[in-house]
Amino acid sequence: MKPIAITQGDPAGIGPEIIAKAFRDEPELTRACFVVGDLATIRQASQSLEALGRPPMPVALIQSIEEADNTPPRCIPVLQAIAPLPGVVPGQISAEAGRAAGDAVVWAARAALRRDVAAIVTAPLHKESLHAAGFAFPGHTELLQAEAAAHLGRPVADVPVRMMLANDELRTVLVSIHMSLREAINAVDFDAVLQTLRITHAALSAALGKGPRIAVAGLNPHAGEGGLFGSEEREIIGPAIAAACAEGIDAHGPYAPDTVFMRARTGEFDVVIAMYHDQGLIPVKYLGVEQGVNVTLGLPLVRTSPDHGTAFDIAGKGIADPASLLAAIRMARVLASAPITDG
Repeated sequence: MKPIAITQGDPAGIGPEIIAKAFRDEPELTRACFVVGDLATIRQASQSLEALGRPPMPVALIQSIEEADNTPPRCIPVLQAIAPLPGVVPGQISAEAGRAAGDAVVWAARAALRRDVAAIVTAPLHKESLHAAGFAFPGHTELLQAEAAAHLGRPVADVPVRMMLANDELRTVLVSIHMSLREAINAVDFDAVLQTLRITHAALSAALGKGPRIAVAGLNPHAGEGGLFGSEEREIIGPAIAAACAEGIDAHGPYAPDTVFMRARTGEFDVVIAMYHDQGLIPVKYLGVEQGVNVTLGLPLVRTSPDHGTAFDIAGKGIADPASLLAAIRMARVLASAPITDG
């Protein structure tokens, strides 16, 4: 397998720290991985571990992806694929930090689209810093979608993607991602639900080696209670499920949102389709962000990410937990060995 690229995330957040800890704690898992980012930032993050009574990990500058396999054991290889970064204050929003984070993701995405790397694992970025740097995207998902569309020569709308959050107990896929709740409700239409079912079926069929059992959450309390609390289940979600079933997709529902996640957790379903961001992410995050992994489905590349943000409130304090990043690396390895679909 080709190397996995790990983007450094926002340098003012905990990304560099959890990367240094991941290489320190799991040298076998991080073998054949390299960091896309700023050498000085990663070196400083590694050296900060010394204050915790642990020896810092050596950081090696590599000039090409191929050198990632040839770095000494217990060493962090860094490819300086972005402009050298001036001093960044931990926990502080800045255009410089946003530009460094965004540029690293763009570089890694293009390398993955060229098949130069097996997968990309993205440390958290800060949406305000990204915006301050001039990136017209609310997050990783939309940025990666735009890069994939440009690579494939298609309009962005023709490269639909979905966010999946997963841990050992539960997987959820979202119909809509980063938008207001009012906009998200309006985004629940027949095409969006059916498209989500198709993307989920294709991605998990490749990852699981079999067609997934998909549960679909309703939009309204009690899944509309037969139209008493809303008609979306009867007029939109139900017909989309029926259309998916006609295509051979093993889809069921719509079910009451307050119970369907428990049913999936106990093994009745492989994944739950949620109608909007918080409906789907709260159950997974409640089970523990330390093992949660964010996966972007529908891209012609493998991308995973930790299930947490930049944690500006603890940046620079040496207490960030790398567990979710390590889980993201493990999942990236599994997904990279499966066939990639591009919708």
